[in-house]
Amino acid sequence: MFGYHVPRPDQAMLISGARGRAGTPFRVVTGHGTFAMPVFRKVRYLTLSMNEAEVAENCVTKQGIALQVRAVIAFKVGNDDESIVNAAQRFLSDQDQMSVLTGRIFSGHLRSIVGSMTVEEIVTERQKLATEVLDGSKAEMAKIGLSVDSLQIQSIDDMKLGYIAAMAAPHNAAIQQRAKVAQAQANQLSVEAEQQAQRNQAEYSRQTAVVQAQYKAEVDKAQAESAQAGPLAQAQAQRQVLQAQTELAQRAAELRQQQLISEVVKPAEAEAERVRILAQADAERIRIQAEAAASHNRVALDRMLIDQLPLLVREAAQGLSGANVNILNGADGLGEIAAGLVGQGLAILDSVKKGLPSSNAAPEASSSSDATPRGLEAVPAAKKQQ
Repeated sequence: MFGYHVPRPDQAMLISGARGRAGTPFRVVTGHGTFAMPVFRKVRYLTLSMNEAEVAENCVTKQGIALQVRAVIAFKVGNDDESIVNAAQRFLSDQDQMSVLTGRIFSGHLRSIVGSMTVEEIVTERQKLATEVLDGSKAEMAKIGLSVDSLQIQSIDDMKLGYIAAMAAPHNAAIQQRAKVAQAQANQLSVEAEQQAQRNQAEYSRQTAVVQAQYKAEVDKAQAESAQAGPLAQAQAQRQVLQAQTELAQRAAELRQQQLISEVVKPAEAEAERVRILAQADAERIRIQAEAAASHNRVALDRMLIDQLPLLVREAAQGLSGANVNILNGADGLGEIAAGLVGQGLAILDSVKKGLPSSNAAPEASSSSDATPRGLEAVPAAKKQQ
């Protein structure tokens, strides 16, 4: 709209041609638009944005050592109407002069503050230097309507005098020494760690080898036992078979021995006893014949008895050989049986002799004859009971 003006956010609009508020020579408008009558009012703009000024000043310290100090100042026009009016009256026609004038002001204050400090203080306490320079220039900057946001000391140079380097040498040496010590310690720790790692690896390898050897020994043992299990089982089975065969052979031998005793020895012993009994009977017959011949008594009867005695003994012996007789004392038992048979035969003969002269003796002889078989049968029965 014609006659209506609006300043930018970083500008202050100055309307001249009319008296401003509070006795100012012109009206200040910021942040909003306003109407200015053409021809009668003139509108100008003052920047409120941030500006920068650089300072590179050769200064002499309290010790008389020349230093070149570089600094950067960030400043702007104040936001209040008074600061805007003061800045506009000085810089409205040439606003670039704000940076030039600010640099000159801070150069003067920087030389003054550096002259009151030592190199060591300036190097180690830069913030103190910046604060004192700001405090010293604040009043002058306010008079021209400017406010300083920050001051930064960029560099401090002794212009190749070597003072700063010499000042830093002890610290440098100490730091380098500490660095070397730290590096040596780090190297030592690294070597120790590497050696420990190698020892751990060697110990792990050793344990692994031991475990592998144990596993291999167990596997070899199991394989050996497995390989021997078959032959051992077969040998055990063969041993059991041989043992069974040995026991069977022993039992067969014992059975065969019993069979031989029953089939060969006992019949042979019985036959031998029978022959002995017959021999005794024949001897007794000869003796009786001799006695009969000597006495010439009853020759015919004795002859008959003598002829009958071997028959009686033979019959008894035949009954003994067929009998199931258990002989407990071997050949002695057979001898006893034979002696008993002969004794009974002789007793029968004597009984016959004594009973013949009387007529009443015939029945006794007959009864004795009847008793002979019972006596012969009684002998094996008595031995069997024994």
